Amino acid sequence: MADSLPFRTKLFALFEGFTNKPISEVPPEEIPARRRARARLLSSPVGRFVAGRPHPETRIEDRWVELDPVEVDGLEPESAPVTLRLRIYRPGGARGGPLPLVVLFHGGGWVLGDPEQDEWWASHMAVRTPCVVVSVDYRLAPEHPYPAAVLDCWSSLRWIVGHAAGLGGDPSRVVVAGDSAGGNLAAVTAELAVRSGGPGLAGQVLIYPAVEMVEEFPSEREFAEAPVLTSRGMRAFVRLYMGDADPYAPTAAPLRGSLAGAVVPALVQTAGHDPLRDNGIRYIEALRSKGGDVTATDYPDAVHGYLSLPGISPSAPRALDEVITFVRRVTAGDPASPHRDEPDPVAGS
Repeated sequence: MADSLPFRTKLFALFEGFTNKPISEVPPEEIPARRRARARLLSSPVGRFVAGRPHPETRIEDRWVELDPVEVDGLEPESAPVTLRLRIYRPGGARGGPLPLVVLFHGGGWVLGDPEQDEWWASHMAVRTPCVVVSVDYRLAPEHPYPAAVLDCWSSLRWIVGHAAGLGGDPSRVVVAGDSAGGNLAAVTAELAVRSGGPGLAGQVLIYPAVEMVEEFPSEREFAEAPVLTSRGMRAFVRLYMGDADPYAPTAAPLRGSLAGAVVPALVQTAGHDPLRDNGIRYIEALRSKGGDVTATDYPDAVHGYLSLPGISPSAPRALDEVITFVRRVTAGDPASPHRDEPDPVAGS
């Protein structure tokens, strides 16, 4: 492991220890309590140090919306509307408008997590791009196994685009984004948007995405005991998410799909010390094989989750710069290379 890792990974291991035992050892009935403990930790002073603070110029609003059932080929639609929380980040001050829209799906193995865990990069992206970021608090497994998260993310995207004007966003400049399990859902949603003939997307941001449910790639063996995410943890999350469903279904494992989403420009970031690294690499190769416009970056000294851990991850600010530059490029034709156009406070701001 690179010399820059040990202190920070030990610190994170201590941080994670407060959230109790590994997910692979947590009985399903204890998972809701695990989520609550995790959320309390992230909102604590140490949690704010590790996960960073929101940009001070961001306006943050929670909105609860009722989403009508949607049709997805091969999936049983919901029998009734679903009500979800959307966490909306807007830049403060007069920015003109309408602004690009980024629809964000958080990570957490489809089992843990909420929009607040991505507050640092969501809020900084909103101010610095500038854009409107809408983070979706989709339903979690095992209470709501696959395909609930897929249906939630797809119906949320459609609702957000349909209500773009009220959000201050431009429905013709929409990017889907996500990290880890959220990267999976962003890739699936991009595929569904193309296959369904809309909403049209300007780009997709996939941060260390999970794109395969069954096959074990070399990085999973090499980093089986990595910080943040282990091989056992990966497999536990898949079991909890998929239940008895088909793990080869393209709306679960986008690497197994038609890759119609390759027509949507993609930014794919991977971490060098991540069991999911080869998931991202294989997806980059698959998108490029279909002629996709793919910006690919590996952060060789980083571990899984780095973009949500700016207080202990030196890669986080640079990775955020790259995300912002990509969103600017695909929504406004900005050809600039990554740059820091303002001080970008991390954990202690």
